[in-house]
Amino acid sequence: MAARTKYRKRALDILFESESRGLAADGTLADRLEVNDPPVNPYTVGLVEGVAAHAAQIDALLEEHSHAWSLDRMPAVDRNLLRIGVYEILWAEDVPDPVAISEAVELARELSTDESPKFINGLLSKVAEVKPQALRAAEQASAEEPVADGAAGPDAAGDREDG
Repeated sequence: MAARTKYRKRALDILFESESRGLAADGTLADRLEVNDPPVNPYTVGLVEGVAAHAAQIDALLEEHSHAWSLDRMPAVDRNLLRIGVYEILWAEDVPDPVAISEAVELARELSTDESPKFINGLLSKVAEVKPQALRAAEQASAEEPVADGAAGPDAAGDREDG
């Protein structure tokens, strides 16, 4: 198993554990870093933190493109593999989209149902297809989030770049 495949699997373990405990996506990350057995690689940390940071956008995108399958109906392993895959497709610039898709499909083949690899392949391929629009929507959603402490958001000074 390639190194990054192991790191993705470890990220899946952490995301799965957090979800099963009813915590935020990165809810068990601090515990895993403290125990550090097995050690948590920085790539794993980046995946978990990235999924957590973009959780609402990732889940909305999955809901939009998973025809007739709500996130709640998906097996938890598939749901979290999809979250990792979407994060890598949209925000991990050093991971080519086909690699992100292939890695998620292979982990699904190893860890999930017989139907999961095909489902994950189709859904992540659709996300890769709509990547430019998805990134624009994610940027817009981030710009519209309330800013803490009453500070001005990116549009406050009227100098936001649209591009």
